[in-house]
Amino acid sequence: MIQCKKCGSENNVKCGHIKGNQRYRCKECGCQFQPNREKGKPEEVKRLAVLLYMLGLSQRTIAKISKSDVHAVYRWIRKFAEANVVKPAPQSAEVEVELDEIWHYLNSKKTNSGYGRLIAAIPINLSTGSAEGAIMLHLQGFTND
Repeated sequence: MIQCKKCGSENNVKCGHIKGNQRYRCKECGCQFQPNREKGKPEEVKRLAVLLYMLGLSQRTIAKISKSDVHAVYRWIRKFAEANVVKPAPQSAEVEVELDEIWHYLNSKKTNSGYGRLIAAIPINLSTGSAEGAIMLHLQGFTND
């Protein structure tokens, strides 16, 4: 006899078909289940997904290849990393920020005004060390009229 997946009872009734498989409903707890349904992807597919990610493919591409969900691919990769890779501890309390990251943030603003402009120092007199600030107007939408 078929047992309920939730409570283990054998008091079940047939409750339709889904994708060609017979579905049952437990009379004890009301749980609907399919006894012969396979859940998840095989372990080989998960290992292949992690390998493809380490070779440089994106998670979305891996999901298309393995015919699975992007979030599932993310979970497989994260689970593998947590089990096999030691997270490095920071060596100091200093934080290093790349200028490129700041520029992308500033460039993503809706308006091209304020601090998002590129400022350059132009030397006036090298003997006295005087310099003058200039705003470079090379962003989209600005002309030097």
